[in-house]
Amino acid sequence: MIARLYERRWRGFRVVDLGLFGFLMVLMLVVYLAKTFGGAERSQIAHVERQISDEKVRVRLLQAEVAHLEQPGRIEALSRQYLGLQPVSAKQEIKADALVTVSGGATHP
Repeated sequence: MIARLYERRWRGFRVVDLGLFGFLMVLMLVVYLAKTFGGAERSQIAHVERQISDEKVRVRLLQAEVAHLEQPGRIEALSRQYLGLQPVSAKQEIKADALVTVSGGATHP
């Protein structure tokens, strides 16, 4: 029976050859579609990697800005300029024992 299928012809071509040719065409189509979708995925991956790189640059810039804004000298200058704050003088300092009397409260057991 298999031998008859191998010898069977349709319009001059063996049926087995036509079947294998059809299988080859389907396989070529599948490979083409896989490469096409793979190219689209690679493009999306490259786009996301560029976004990640841009965000990393932005994070470094923001960290540098925070470091600048948190500089003690800058904060001191702003506190003097806008709030009128000054450093604590020596006569404003108090010993730990006198904190109870300054707070006006009773001692806790």
